[in-house]
Amino acid sequence: MSGDRGESSAGLTDRLTDTLYGLGWGAVKKLPEPVARALFRTLADQVWKRRGKSVLRLESNLARVVPDASPARLAELSRAGMRSYMRYWMESFRLPTWSPERIKAGIEVKDAHRLIEGLDAGRGVILALPHLANWDLAGAWVTTDVKVPFTTVAERLKPESLYDRFVAYREGLGMEVLPHTGGSAFGTLARRLRDGGLVCLVSDRDLSASGVEVTFFGDTARMPAGPALLAQQTGALLLPVTLGYDETPVMKARVHPAVEVPVSGTRAEKTSVMTQALADAFATGIAEHPEDWHMLQRLWLADLEPRGEQP
Repeated sequence: MSGDRGESSAGLTDRLTDTLYGLGWGAVKKLPEPVARALFRTLADQVWKRRGKSVLRLESNLARVVPDASPARLAELSRAGMRSYMRYWMESFRLPTWSPERIKAGIEVKDAHRLIEGLDAGRGVILALPHLANWDLAGAWVTTDVKVPFTTVAERLKPESLYDRFVAYREGLGMEVLPHTGGSAFGTLARRLRDGGLVCLVSDRDLSASGVEVTFFGDTARMPAGPALLAQQTGALLLPVTLGYDETPVMKARVHPAVEVPVSGTRAEKTSVMTQALADAFATGIAEHPEDWHMLQRLWLADLEPRGEQP
């Protein structure tokens, strides 16, 4: 529903990137769906065969998720991961043309009652997700089937015109999109929650360098404090959500039990406990669908470059 999908360089490359995305949104949605699926599967295989930095990083991350996997199994997982990643893009390019019926048919949500009951109680709800499968489709399901608008946060992409495309695309699906930078997002999110609204945040990768350290697949990673802090400050319900594909065209989603605010401890201690609970829920979904975890960047602290060096 929010989150970054890779990095763009400056200048000509930025303009080219924006042009290619524009062509994608303009052309891919006009293709017959079987043709689009086959095209993006081929693209995924071509990218995977090049063994570039993103593919190698994905494979390294998957090695932590599936520590007993052989090199052949990791290669198989990373290939499936690139196909899942490209499926995300193919579906996202086509989502604006999908009818409410098509959106509903494209996702099956387990324990959706937790979300609906939370909204009916009027206390505000935070949905926190990892980079699994297609969170934009999950967001479209919320706005079209549950019929509730929500607010999310997006990283500012380069070039600015590409970020604007993403904002327009997500707003077209019924989402309010706030920029991650600028400092005002947290206050706006808190106001929406206090008014009984819905906030959706992709929360398995810290973009602020001031996140909370968690144990994640046996090692230390850093995840954003925002969901836990918002729940503490507003009284909103904090619900982890995980997604995944299977052999069918229907994406599976699960709304996990609420992460409760601890009854004692400092704000920092409560935030740490709650963020760890989110990480544990995310790990459950990622372990079930490792090939659908689109983490093509460094995540664990042991993998991060020392300060002053470029990743």
